[in-house]
Amino acid sequence: MVLRPLTLLAMILSTGTGVGLGIIAYDRWRDQLIDRDELARFESALFHVRQSYVEEVTDDKLMEGALHGMLQSLDPHSVYLNQAEYLDLQAETTGHFVGIGLEIGLIDGYFTVVTPIDDTPAARAHMSAGDRLLEVNGESLRGKSLVDVIGELRGEAGTRVRLRYRPANSTTARNLTLRRETIAIASVTSRMLEPGYGYIRIAQFQTTTGSDFQRALKRLERESKPLQGLVLDLRNNPGGVLQASVAVADSLLNDGLIVYTAGRLPSSKLKYRAAHADSLAGAPVVVLINGGSASASEIVAGALKDHERATLMGEKTYGKGSVQSLVPLNDDQALKLTTAYYYTPDGRSIHKLGIEPHVTFADNGAHENFDQALLAAALERLKTNPAPGAPLHARR
Repeated sequence: MVLRPLTLLAMILSTGTGVGLGIIAYDRWRDQLIDRDELARFESALFHVRQSYVEEVTDDKLMEGALHGMLQSLDPHSVYLNQAEYLDLQAETTGHFVGIGLEIGLIDGYFTVVTPIDDTPAARAHMSAGDRLLEVNGESLRGKSLVDVIGELRGEAGTRVRLRYRPANSTTARNLTLRRETIAIASVTSRMLEPGYGYIRIAQFQTTTGSDFQRALKRLERESKPLQGLVLDLRNNPGGVLQASVAVADSLLNDGLIVYTAGRLPSSKLKYRAAHADSLAGAPVVVLINGGSASASEIVAGALKDHERATLMGEKTYGKGSVQSLVPLNDDQALKLTTAYYYTPDGRSIHKLGIEPHVTFADNGAHENFDQALLAAALERLKTNPAPGAPLHARR
């Protein structure tokens, strides 16, 4: 086809106008995304570091550092994950990683133990919630990011890591050397306390915890039909997969709201409701909690407390009421970004507040065997005062 001059001119003008409008639209979108002056400030800093830093630094390292710093400035739970860190996170949610078994968070400027994981080097060395890490392998942790510290605690199985830490409620620092090992977290364990009364321990909420919990209940019921009561142990459980905690709470409720989340985006506003019948048909439940019970553990404890379905016994929980979403950047990098806060069925946020037990039972040194004394008290509660309040009622 031969184009006439006017037609060709019109096409040229149309194409040029389209490109021009596209550039204008992009500029406006970029202006909305970030202030031009702020973008210029970042570009200027990047230029000076590239040109003048005492050693040559790759662009990859500079950008990774910028991403780490940006996420670290938001809150202790939002992080940028490089390839190795992304793989570590995926391994944790399935229950396998190499380390010493500490769940840590940044609290009041200190890297603090949220909880030691059951049957790990840290737990066997009697580290506990509230211990503050000061040094790893002789290096101060001051100024480091949470991801950096976790990376230093990880390593190859069989290698040693030296810690300097200050135990909770102590002013004296201690030194400790632990050997890293492959940690396979058994999410759910169970046993009979005595005929008719079962015990289930959830160490961490993993992708399979909901179905594992159901299987544990069925095993207990086969041993004692029907179960007359259950002790659910969530002590030192740092949390994990939100949907797994919803599944556990759903197993013990007939209906009603379990938890809801709210953030800036419409997609962060979610409500999770009980959809199945109570697996215990209303048999009494005591939930054990302490300062190491966090996040997903608090979702379960909060739902059962608000629905007056269980008696909470122990100590106030940790108080982590935020939801982190995994935002992939590409195939091997991601952001773990705080996108919402969660609320118990009664509308309470526990963020930085925690959940108070119905019955306080603290490890104050008065009992020679604290675990044995706590379980005896929980069992007595199931037999003599089976419900914390009125029968189940739904909150919608």
